[in-house]
Amino acid sequence: MGLKKFAVGVVKEAKRVRWPKREVLIPSIIVVIIIAGLTGLLLFGEDVAGRRLIEILSDAFKGAK
Repeated sequence: MGLKKFAVGVVKEAKRVRWPKREVLIPSIIVVIIIAGLTGLLLFGEDVAGRRLIEILSDAFKGAK
C-alpha cells in the first residue's frame, strides 16, 4: 500500500465520521481536562510521597554502609 493510497483512504474515512455537535463536544472536553488535571495532581502527590520515602529510607540506612 503506497503512501498516497493510504492518505486518500484516511481522507475518505474522515469524511464518513459523524462528528459530535458543539453542545456535546464542549462538556466532553471540559470533563477530559478535569480528569487529566486530577490525574496529574494524583501522580504529582505520589511522586512527592515516593521521593520523601526514599529520603527517609536513605537516611535510616546511611549508617549501615
